[in-house]
Amino acid sequence: MFLPRTSPNCSNVSRKSILYLSSTRYACRALSHVHRKHAAYRPSTALDDWVQREARPISLRQLTFFGRTLTQSRLLESANYVRTELPTRIAHRLRDMQTLPYVVVTNPHISHVYDLYFKAFERFRRIPEIKSLEENDNYVKIVNETLREHATIIPRLATGVLEIQGLMEPEETDKFMTTLLRSRISRRVIAEQHLALTDTFHSPWHCPESKIEEPNSDFVGEIFLRCNAKEIVERCATATQKLLRQSYGASCRIPEVRVEGHLDATFPYIVTHLEYIVGELLRNSIQAVVEQRKYRDVDPPPIEVLICETRQHVILRISDQGGGVPREILPYLWSFSKGPRREKRLHNLHQVPKMLGTLQEVKASSDQSSIVNDTAGDSKHRSSLSSLASRSPQLRLGIGLPMSRIYAEYWAGSLELHSLEGYGVDCFLQVSKLGNKNERLTTRASMDAV
Repeated sequence: MFLPRTSPNCSNVSRKSILYLSSTRYACRALSHVHRKHAAYRPSTALDDWVQREARPISLRQLTFFGRTLTQSRLLESANYVRTELPTRIAHRLRDMQTLPYVVVTNPHISHVYDLYFKAFERFRRIPEIKSLEENDNYVKIVNETLREHATIIPRLATGVLEIQGLMEPEETDKFMTTLLRSRISRRVIAEQHLALTDTFHSPWHCPESKIEEPNSDFVGEIFLRCNAKEIVERCATATQKLLRQSYGASCRIPEVRVEGHLDATFPYIVTHLEYIVGELLRNSIQAVVEQRKYRDVDPPPIEVLICETRQHVILRISDQGGGVPREILPYLWSFSKGPRREKRLHNLHQVPKMLGTLQEVKASSDQSSIVNDTAGDSKHRSSLSSLASRSPQLRLGIGLPMSRIYAEYWAGSLELHSLEGYGVDCFLQVSKLGNKNERLTTRASMDAV
């Protein structure tokens, strides 16, 4: 049984019918009916065509080898790769959203994200082959503008997923959210890598005849070839400690962060990804220790970070004595849609206008400079990673851990957490050291084309 075509009112339709719309064609008709004034929800032949295309995943090693010898022809090749990949990857996600239950896509936050995606898809699919540097410069402006427009997507999605609780099975909701976020990361990776390569190509030191020494020889676009785990941990720890000290007051005892193990371990990686993951983990650990009342009159125990380097991986273990994860929360750590404190999370998410998934989002408002820029140097394209001025420790969103796992798994890594109730938590972050694994993304839409 399906919703009546003549009315968007679903009050007379059984909940089971709403939750399990099996016809993609009908779902798109329903979308078109409800949003009669919005062409974005109507069946599109162009979208059908792009959904039939496979995304072409890449690895850090491929991006590095391609960008190290940057010529005009390679820059244009990069532009045309991004030109075809962006609409392809967006098309798959649009089709996924078109197959959601009727009552889900009417949620204003989910609808807003759909509108942004459709607008970007229509914009990107119409761009012809890029054949000159001038055309590439114009394309870069379009990409930059789109990245800024999409800065609201993560809090919008997280809010929408909480508001539709009960209208979809929680497992399906989490799968939908994970797929969209993973795809979002993939688009930003290839887009920002091309923006960085364009900046490099136009830099004065890029000219072979120039005698100016290259200032960032360890960077190939967004990829830092000698990413040092110890330095990342120390920068994230400093930023997080400063934020908590400003929030809890100068008299608050903040635990130190001790780093041990293979302190010289380096590997190629995208710095902002690793900083986001490590920043979230350290934030949770330091805050948990600070909020333990038994440490108010004595120095709190340190956060211990152990770095282990193997032939293929670098593993970080972050250990704290913050009392462990509460029993009622532990089963829902990796879920976007399940768990207690739903109303509180919704309230906090409404306080977050933008979120891009960078370390900048855990920085205090009084410090606006980018920590990433301390290692990456001055780069114009980094404006696309501008983020929150501050995020208070009390502003718990409930999405830090699941998002961190998505980032960790994106380049074939992993993130695990073990909690000992009453004592503390051990987090294990494993990073691929070789950079030879393809990005993890969904290459086919979840349902057939209309």
